[in-house]
Amino acid sequence: SDWGSWDNPEAKEEDGNTVTVSAPWLQDCVVSLSPCSDLMVIAKNHKAVFLSVKWRTDDGGREEMNLAVSWSGTLSTEEGESISSVICIPLASQKRSSTGRPDWTCVVVGFSSGYVRFYTETGVLLLAQLLNEDRVLRLKCRTYEIPRHPGVTEQHEELSILYPAALVTIDGFSLFQSLRACRNQVARAAAAGSEVVQPPPLAYKKWGLQDMDAIVDHSSVGIMTLCVFDQMKNASILGGFHASVKGNPPAMSQHITVGGGPYTGFYYAIEGSSQPLLSHVALAVASKLTSALFSAASGWLGWKKQSEEETTQKQRPKVEPATPLAVRFGLPDSRRHGESICLSPCNTLAGVTDDFGRVMLLDVGRGIAIRMWKGYRDAQLGWVQVSEGRGERESSPSAPLPRRHAQFLVIYAPRRGILEVWGTQQGPRVGAFTVGKHCRLLYAGYRLMGVNSVTSQGWQLHTQQVCLFDPATGALRTITVPFHLALSDKKSERAKDMHLLKRLTALLKNRELDPDILESEAQSILLDIKHPAIKKQVKRTNTRTHPPTERGQHIQGNFVHSSLLLFLSFRLWSLCLPIKVRLSPWEGAEGLEEELARVSITLQRYTQLTSGSRHSVSFAQDSPDASLPVQTFLSQMDCEGGKISVAPGPDAEWTQLGSFLFWGCLTGKVPLQKVCDKLQETGISPQQLLSLLLSVWLHREKEVLKRPDTARHLHTLLTALSSMKGAVEESWDVQCVSPWWQQVRSACVQSHSAAAALLAAIVSHHAAKANITSLAQAKFQSEWEAVSLELEQWAVCVRQLEDVLALQTLLCMPPPQGSPGGATPHCSVKSLLEGGRGISEADSVAKWVFRQALAPGQLKDMLQQRGETDTTEQPLQGEGEKSHEDADFNTAAELLVSVCQRFPDSLSPDLLFAHCCWEYVVQWNKDPEEGRYLCWAVEHLKLVSSPHIQLGISSMMWNTFIVKRFSASAFLVEKVTCVTRLWSVCVLRIQDVGMGDAAMTSFMGSCVRLLQILMEADSGVEEVTPPELCVEEVWGGAEGPASIAELALEQKGVHYPLVQHHCLLASLLHAAMTFGLRVKPLSLFDSKGKNAFFRDLASIQLMPSGDMDPGLVSIRQEFLLRVLNAWVKTQVEAGEGEDPAAAQMGCGSGDKAWPSLCLDLGLLLQVSPDILLRHLVCELYNHGLDARAEQVMLEVEDKDVLGSQLLVLTGQRLSYSLLHSQTQTRPAMELLARLPPTLCTWLKAMDPSELACQSVPLTRTSRLVSRLIEILPENHGQYSLALHLLEAVEVLQGED
Repeated sequence: SDWGSWDNPEAKEEDGNTVTVSAPWLQDCVVSLSPCSDLMVIAKNHKAVFLSVKWRTDDGGREEMNLAVSWSGTLSTEEGESISSVICIPLASQKRSSTGRPDWTCVVVGFSSGYVRFYTETGVLLLAQLLNEDRVLRLKCRTYEIPRHPGVTEQHEELSILYPAALVTIDGFSLFQSLRACRNQVARAAAAGSEVVQPPPLAYKKWGLQDMDAIVDHSSVGIMTLCVFDQMKNASILGGFHASVKGNPPAMSQHITVGGGPYTGFYYAIEGSSQPLLSHVALAVASKLTSALFSAASGWLGWKKQSEEETTQKQRPKVEPATPLAVRFGLPDSRRHGESICLSPCNTLAGVTDDFGRVMLLDVGRGIAIRMWKGYRDAQLGWVQVSEGRGERESSPSAPLPRRHAQFLVIYAPRRGILEVWGTQQGPRVGAFTVGKHCRLLYAGYRLMGVNSVTSQGWQLHTQQVCLFDPATGALRTITVPFHLALSDKKSERAKDMHLLKRLTALLKNRELDPDILESEAQSILLDIKHPAIKKQVKRTNTRTHPPTERGQHIQGNFVHSSLLLFLSFRLWSLCLPIKVRLSPWEGAEGLEEELARVSITLQRYTQLTSGSRHSVSFAQDSPDASLPVQTFLSQMDCEGGKISVAPGPDAEWTQLGSFLFWGCLTGKVPLQKVCDKLQETGISPQQLLSLLLSVWLHREKEVLKRPDTARHLHTLLTALSSMKGAVEESWDVQCVSPWWQQVRSACVQSHSAAAALLAAIVSHHAAKANITSLAQAKFQSEWEAVSLELEQWAVCVRQLEDVLALQTLLCMPPPQGSPGGATPHCSVKSLLEGGRGISEADSVAKWVFRQALAPGQLKDMLQQRGETDTTEQPLQGEGEKSHEDADFNTAAELLVSVCQRFPDSLSPDLLFAHCCWEYVVQWNKDPEEGRYLCWAVEHLKLVSSPHIQLGISSMMWNTFIVKRFSASAFLVEKVTCVTRLWSVCVLRIQDVGMGDAAMTSFMGSCVRLLQILMEADSGVEEVTPPELCVEEVWGGAEGPASIAELALEQKGVHYPLVQHHCLLASLLHAAMTFGLRVKPLSLFDSKGKNAFFRDLASIQLMPSGDMDPGLVSIRQEFLLRVLNAWVKTQVEAGEGEDPAAAQMGCGSGDKAWPSLCLDLGLLLQVSPDILLRHLVCELYNHGLDARAEQVMLEVEDKDVLGSQLLVLTGQRLSYSLLHSQTQTRPAMELLARLPPTLCTWLKAMDPSELACQSVPLTRTSRLVSRLIEILPENHGQYSLALHLLEAVEVLQGED
């Protein structure tokens, strides 16, 4: 293929000759790499391949970055054109949260036809423009750089396109905005499936470069301003002695070109002079008029051919003429031809290559050559700019000097296969590397486009300056140069010290060196370091020493020496082969092993749950096991008064230092006695050592739980530290609290590592007990056990930590799939004590119930189990998933019951249900569309047995969360009855209430149940005494806000009629929303009823009383009848997919409570229940639900009126069977002829179209007529008509 192969880059031997395969293919391609190294483009002829960054795991498990093909295809659109130049420009993100990474990368491609096209990373064309009818030679970009000095002119962003005789520049700001707009427009068009609108052309400047025979490359230096001396010098040379100068020198854009005749040319374009000359304008207008006249004349005379017509139709875009720009000066060399030019990052130097194999260094400002290298044929150039490290010049006696920058020229000589780095301007060669002969040096010379002085504040631009691409191995290497290589020989002492620092680091990493030799060599290297900055880098210590006197310098020297010896000792112990420490028996800690065995089951379950939790991202350098550099160790040591102490720092550094000192002892790999002796020699206070030990123990909980022997080593360490001088005061009274052991308790109480804190507390309790016993025996010379306040404090602390561990084990249980989930909360003794009396425990469990998505019934079942576990049986085949769910349920129930047993008062069923209710209503308030949350909150409230707590929680829920949405819903339903379009109703509901139709219906149902609970609780308050809220004895010291139960008991009572009034409105709204009925709910009440709504439920309001207006009662009756009609329709729809016999027997789906609810509402609304029952019976018969109608018929009181209504319905059914049925039979026609004339006339007057279910079996119609005869008295006017109907139906049944 045209691209060759990367699969076999090595040379193959055929017939004894070595043949190089696929190596030179890259030389024929156009290659461009984004300065962010995340996109590479390789193009040849009309094809192109885009390679993007992908992360891949190698065979060793390490993550490495690879460039993989993300797009490939053809970019040419015109016949015969090919790709001549490519450039990748990363565009900066405009988001405030951006930290310097690009938003996306634009690929700019120049073609031999003169077109310049802009593409996305996926090959989507954004913009295309013909700027000149000639081949594009080079594309180059300049981006914003922060000026390093006040006098440096701030350069603007720019894209420059070089043609053989023209140079086009496009302003970076306008290009950035245009590309963003084009990308957004293309994305919108792709999403909508529409065509892309052609964007407007780009604004640009076009210069016609004159006075050079050939141009092959260029560099746009940017805007420059001459100093006053140069301005006067140029004026005197050009204008003579009497020449005058302007006040301000003009700003000019400088461009440098290379090629031939002259070898290099310097062009200066004065800003604002981009308009073409008048002669050029006249010439362009004349040429256009001439071509137009000749084309018109050829058409008149019939000379135009078909090919010419096609050419006219496919005219190329208009190309603007170039503004002539003469060369100011150059470097003439008739025999030398330039090949490329590479501008330095600071725009002061440029490297130029030529066909003689020379590399020339140009001074851009003065326009002269200052250095030349030879022997570099076909060389490729790049620049590396390095900044001086921070703090390296802060030792200056005066004000801090600005940071220096060094520039290095990178030269790749492919003929020799060598890569060299040279210091500029006259610096030596600082590095040389042997590389392949077919590589490509990739130097962008720019960074991110779209950056300015405001947006770049605080950014870290992740860009590479120079990269070397090797096609043989596919490797892309970056070139990094240290700053100190730019220093001269007089200042090379720092380079020597840097070398010594590297040697010291390598020495400490050597595992095969003898310890004595390692210590002596490390001391000699430390004494040889002279440079202050390197010394500061080695020590990294706080400067809180004495003034720079001889005594102060002596103290500091001793401090560094002692600290380094301490570091070397610990590093030697950690680097040596692990020794096997013999485990000593539990001396002085009788009963500790039994105490640990008592909590082993809880610890094992906690370990299982925490080890199976989700994984988190961590970095190797942040791990406590990461090797501690000598600089970090020394930076944490401090010196005061000649004594070494540990400087307090961040938790991560503190834990890392503690791991360095004590983790080997805790794991049994380092001799304990040696460590304690060494630490005692340093003079570090025992309190700081104890803090470091506890820090590493509490922060490495998972590793501690995996190693059972760590508790024994911790006991030994604590005993050793307690025996140090200054740990436990000898004058300490055993009846007082010891500051030493109080430090241990404070660390355990504040820690969120529940298991590690409990283990530390148990071990410390026994160590303290042994310490107290030994002190008491020394004082009193008796064998009596000392009872002290210290041991009481330890007993309480251990019990609290056991409770916290049980609670944390429950909270660590992972939520099931599909539940709300969330991060696992962590608790500590301190957080529970500060949360309030009994609040934090119940609140944590309530949040766990929500994360587990437990229904109220499931929680009730868990609490009723009381630790009883079902007998484990082998699951049947096909029930594995169910058995797994049952196992999870039993595990959760067991954990919950164990926590409730440890907190019998704080987690009593009433308090737990109350907190769960509150948690669910809070979550519902965050997302009102989740109506299930509010429904479960009400169900939890219903499970509370105390009416006092029920009443208070209901009132708080109503006033805090419900009443505002309830009133808004009522007014909204009142308002939207006149709205006919469904989408308008939905928009109004979402805007006013924050809920859609389904959520609003569920909300109204929950409101009805809440108000019913409120009424029931208000009725039962007087019969039950208020509950007493208690808390466990060990948690009696908790302080904080009042609990929900306490707030509930403080709530005022409610006015029962007012609650019932609101419940009536909620029921009406719920019915209207459930069945989709249009109603104005507030119009069903009089003025007193309307004024009483949405008031405080504890207030006394003027309620409606006495008989209502008949018109209002009629409106209410009509609404209830509509509700019954809608309910009957739902029963029919629900029974369509079921067995007809089951539907007739009333076994179909649907809510059966609506008829009884309508009767209850009728009593409150002064509507006769008998009217509602008769209507319900008729509707059920009308829809063919005869079995249900017979059940309801038993409750009707006025049978005469019902009989008259059903007689009409029976006549409609018979009329349909005899007269209107499409399948009329001959016996039916004969029967119709034999009927009495009065009955026949009556049947013809019936309208069967009013029946909802017309085709009803004759058996049901016969049963209905029999019921009619039973309920109608014999003296009824229509009794004889009923008898005739019975005879007719019996005849029809007999004939069928």
